[in-house]
Amino acid sequence: MRPAHALSALIAPPHATRPATRPTWQRKAWCTALALALWGGSAWVQAQPQTPGDSLTPIPGAGNGAIALPALGETSGQDLSAAAERKLGDRIMRSILSDPDVIDDPMLLEYLDVLWQSLLKSARQRGDITSELEQNHAWEPFLVRDRTVNAFALPGGYIGVHLGLIAMTSTPDELASVLAHELSHVTQRHIARMIGQQSRTSWVGIASLLLGVLAASRNPAAAQAMIYGGQAVAIQGQLNFSRDREREADRVGFGVLNDAGFDPGGMALMFEHLQQASRLNDDGSYPYLRTHPLTTERIGDARARLGVGGWDAARMALSIGPGSSRLAAWHALMAGRSRVLMDTRSIAQENLVGLTPKAGSPALSAAVTHYTRAVALQRSGALAKAQQALDDARNAGKALPAEQQAVLHRVLWLTQTEAQLQGQQAEAAAQTLAHEAVASSADGSPAPRPTVRSVVRLEARPELLLAARVALALPEPPNRQAALNDAAARLQTHLSVHAHDAAAWSLLSSVWQRLNQPIRAVRADAEASAALGDLPGAIDRVIGAQKRFRQPDAASIIELSVMDSRLRAWQRQWREDVREDGGR
Repeated sequence: MRPAHALSALIAPPHATRPATRPTWQRKAWCTALALALWGGSAWVQAQPQTPGDSLTPIPGAGNGAIALPALGETSGQDLSAAAERKLGDRIMRSILSDPDVIDDPMLLEYLDVLWQSLLKSARQRGDITSELEQNHAWEPFLVRDRTVNAFALPGGYIGVHLGLIAMTSTPDELASVLAHELSHVTQRHIARMIGQQSRTSWVGIASLLLGVLAASRNPAAAQAMIYGGQAVAIQGQLNFSRDREREADRVGFGVLNDAGFDPGGMALMFEHLQQASRLNDDGSYPYLRTHPLTTERIGDARARLGVGGWDAARMALSIGPGSSRLAAWHALMAGRSRVLMDTRSIAQENLVGLTPKAGSPALSAAVTHYTRAVALQRSGALAKAQQALDDARNAGKALPAEQQAVLHRVLWLTQTEAQLQGQQAEAAAQTLAHEAVASSADGSPAPRPTVRSVVRLEARPELLLAARVALALPEPPNRQAALNDAAARLQTHLSVHAHDAAAWSLLSSVWQRLNQPIRAVRADAEASAALGDLPGAIDRVIGAQKRFRQPDAASIIELSVMDSRLRAWQRQWREDVREDGGR
């Protein structure tokens, strides 16, 4: 994440130390950013609903002043409609979701969604999200494996978050401040207004141009030439929001942040971090600053909104530490996880596997350091050392407040289960997930681990997906059959609400295959392809199933009927995409 804009970050040259040949994400992002720049883009510094015990209490009246001020983002007749904006956003997402650098890490996404949902709830209560936007926008975050500090809003309410942003923020309030700013660009219709101002070009024409530029990803040299050529200079000028719209996003975002129960000082502190970063280096690690330039006026406004002594109090709180709330511990652990996942270079991983807490470190800092080392060791395949680091984190966390211990224990259990699956220890993973694993005592005899049943949430997405993976990895019956049936039932319940969860569909497909339900397996596999934007793949799978199962039984007829309905919808969408793509 980070405060300001994000699309410009995608246009900026890659970091000097990156490999010269960047995978498909960078090429697609460059091309997408170029096309988006023709109408404007947004970015700044993202969730399950707020849970009791987080102590996120708004400052009375802190956000009220912003509500009464005029909104620069009020829509006009020239604005892109909410439905058209969503359609454009969906098309963009279908072009990038299958890229390996758009990652699905269940633990990180769950945390981001908690922050994001809190902000959305606040914006709805304030009246910032109209009924039209509510019905038409996706309001969906996604993660990008990139170590730069960046975040961006795409048309239709899609929010991209770089892992580098999560890694550099010290508190959930700082991260939430960036998300609140980006959210406000969307709710104030800044993107739609910039598109609408291109009065000579319909949004359909813009979409066609976008898809044409995306086709250049097949020729990276041509794409880079477009970016670094003279066209990029003019495009860059259209990327940046006007000064007034930046200030409006700050003002509205501040109210959203405060009313959501976050510390509104998080926005000023984020500005402080970014200002210091821009002074210390200009190596391309903070692309957000190029799209959301920090002005003295913006920084001053952020501090002034905190009231007399508010800025000094915010800085003092940061110097004391991240706090004792469960959300503070959760953020610190996810920032550590992001440090590992954001940069897969061997030199980066080598630095992380050697981390050790400084002498006298607070308990949370020590636990996070051990956890970060454990994830790095796990990723490098050193599973025994990773387990020791997890145990070190558990021991360091014994001095934490009870609610922070609960967060730590859950994250450690989930990570331990991942490592055991990676090490092909399916039965041990099943025991760990069920809180029945055993550890060796000092004399080597088995001793029960302290139970943490109350912190594991069986219906939460991380546990759900891990349980399905464990079921698939278990040896033959009797254990596996019951686990597979349970996984199938739980995945179907989840997908009835989260129909675009590609990972869940993919696991369900594998589960159905193991349960000898081939038609259901094909349908789930097709849904997974569609959720990743691969409409041709989804269509091919259904057509193949129709040819293969020409004489289905009564139960299969229902499933094939559902598949046929989905096939027609995907074919319509694909024809429309091809038409907008100019037949390419």
